[in-house]
Amino acid sequence: MADDIVCPITEQLNSNEQETEDVNIEGRVEISPKKVDLESETELETVGIHELRPDILHVTQGLFQNDDDDDINDSGTDYLSGDKPGTLLQRTERIGDVVLPDTFQTDQLLYYERFKAYQDYMLGDCKTSEVWTFTADYLEKVVEPCDWQALWCTDVFDALVEVVDVDYKALKAKVELVLPLQCERKGCELTEESMKGLLEATQHKVPLQELHVVYDESGDFDQTALAMEHLRFFCKHIWRKWDEEDEDDDFDYFVRCVEPRLRLHYDVLEDRVPAGLMAEYHAVLDRCSGKFREFSSLRNGISSDSESELNNVSMVEGLKMCEQMEALKRKLRIIENPLLRYVLGYRGNSGQPSYCAKGPRPAGVRVVHVVSSSMTVGLLHKLMADKLAPAFSGEEFELQFYSDPLLALNACYEGDSVIVCPGHYHVTGSISIPDSIEVEGYGLPDEVVIEKKCKGDTFIETTGANIRISNLKFIQHDAIAGIFCVRQGKLEMENCVLQCETTGVIVRTSAQLSMNMCDLYGAKGAGLEVYLGSICSLVGNGIHHCKEGILIKDFSDELNTMPKITMIRNVIHNNEGYGVILVKPENNPRVGKTREQATDEVEDGNVEVEDGNVEVEDGNMEVEDGNVEEEDPESSEQEEGREGGAPLVTMEECPSEARYPRRRSGVPPEFTEGNDAIKRELVATSAKKRRLQKSRAEELGVTQTDDNLLSQEMFVSIEDNQFKRNGKGSFGTFLY
Repeated sequence: MADDIVCPITEQLNSNEQETEDVNIEGRVEISPKKVDLESETELETVGIHELRPDILHVTQGLFQNDDDDDINDSGTDYLSGDKPGTLLQRTERIGDVVLPDTFQTDQLLYYERFKAYQDYMLGDCKTSEVWTFTADYLEKVVEPCDWQALWCTDVFDALVEVVDVDYKALKAKVELVLPLQCERKGCELTEESMKGLLEATQHKVPLQELHVVYDESGDFDQTALAMEHLRFFCKHIWRKWDEEDEDDDFDYFVRCVEPRLRLHYDVLEDRVPAGLMAEYHAVLDRCSGKFREFSSLRNGISSDSESELNNVSMVEGLKMCEQMEALKRKLRIIENPLLRYVLGYRGNSGQPSYCAKGPRPAGVRVVHVVSSSMTVGLLHKLMADKLAPAFSGEEFELQFYSDPLLALNACYEGDSVIVCPGHYHVTGSISIPDSIEVEGYGLPDEVVIEKKCKGDTFIETTGANIRISNLKFIQHDAIAGIFCVRQGKLEMENCVLQCETTGVIVRTSAQLSMNMCDLYGAKGAGLEVYLGSICSLVGNGIHHCKEGILIKDFSDELNTMPKITMIRNVIHNNEGYGVILVKPENNPRVGKTREQATDEVEDGNVEVEDGNVEVEDGNMEVEDGNVEEEDPESSEQEEGREGGAPLVTMEECPSEARYPRRRSGVPPEFTEGNDAIKRELVATSAKKRRLQKSRAEELGVTQTDDNLLSQEMFVSIEDNQFKRNGKGSFGTFLY
């Protein structure tokens, strides 16, 4: 193919007694030592450049292109380069009767476009102290130095100006008003004289980020418009005033700050972050900004006389402010980091406030709310015979009919019941259940479907003391915080289908969940998230096709109790990660043991697992068939000299059948061996927490502790669960 392409060119060159070119089979070009003028216009005319095939022109251009052109034209916006003349950017049309011209539309750039511009061209691998130097160099390469028009946009006016000079280091442009005055006023009266006076006061220099380039179809100012947008976005969403004072100046600023903040911005645009979390983020950001201003003012007020008593007081106050700012900055980093935002769950954000419980009706009347898209006589007669008469004939109940399940649930008081007739119901808002009620589908789950269509934070949030939901199918769309969130109280679910899109069911601290014979699938996060201090009972459920099956969160707060978990006859299969994963902190130095030492202790017998029975010698805890028993406290006094607690075991794979033999029949052992792995890890973690709590009590001067208080049964029973085709195995841990 290469010989065919070069052939017409070489024949023409031979006719003029010039050198020939040979292209070998590997695609390399070999040029003879004879001198040749390849740029002669007469030779191109003889060949007939308009008659050459496009692939011939492409090869000749590639062979003789000057490599230096790449460096000259590398502007950081090469995605605009193309053969098509004119601008590739869209126009932003101004609304209303205004005389101002249109500008370039640059505020709708994609994530990867901004990512590429900041990483490859504007910031690179600069340190924090080098940010503005790199930015000035970038602007000098791509921004036109003069003779372009822009809108000077402020909070009180938009005015048309012409740029006559650019000070790249100061990030300012010298401008002149375009006469006659073209200005859009925002609640104030401005004249041509007042605008001229304002420019004279600023020496005709305005910040570059306040300039919006006027639309031009030629394409000559595309890169200038994009550079202004990158600078404007960086100053508004990325840069923090305290960044340049950060002690981590040796690290890449883009990786440490730009990338997580940019990702957070686009996660918010795509409704991936709960509104409550973002409200707290902005509140923390405002507090940190205010604290930084106070600190800067205090620091500037300290004189050079270090012996002054006032200065000493100011320095103490400054140190306190520094500690407060560091705490606020750590909180911001947790929210900005997508992994920590997911793993740590950022407790305390529901996204929307829960409704207060109404309690019983004053008159003591109980209501049955019947939901049906269209109630017929036949359906009502069948409903009366099958459900209403048998279940509610013992006392007087009032009937109320609805076509929207959301309206029925919002009208409930404590003790009410909701019966949802067969149909596909669409709700447009989040559901909050603060009272103890019962919600039941009249039919099979696939016949009674409640689907959330609009975007929001949580599909259903429960805070009632005793809520029961059965025979329903829920379909989730864009519910960031999960399809169900059990924030407090108790939720019983039976024979339900949960079709998730983001996170599945979340069981918060001190909440209780009982889920029986349910099917949960499709979560992009964990199918079930279990927090510390919660109680979770799972019997006969299917959890499949999620990123993780069950996620148990063991936070670094050692005073929180471990969750109590019952898992019996569940089938956890076809998940992308682990069937069950425990999230916990790295080994605490106070424990005094590495993971290798802990594993050795497991092999030496300090932690024994035999056919579902777990014994933790060092933690004074024995577990047999899911029951936790305490040893004699006197026997534990002999172990007080030993440092540390129960070993911290990290399981990446399930234990083999040879080491932990199974004695169940009917189910292949490789599907059930994950039960022992989960038991061993959970008991070891619980015993470690118990040890740390006892040590903390001794440090506080409590010589006698309540053993019942310190006893933490992490589970009641984990038996006969099946783990099939999970991507990373049945059980694993994530250390942070």
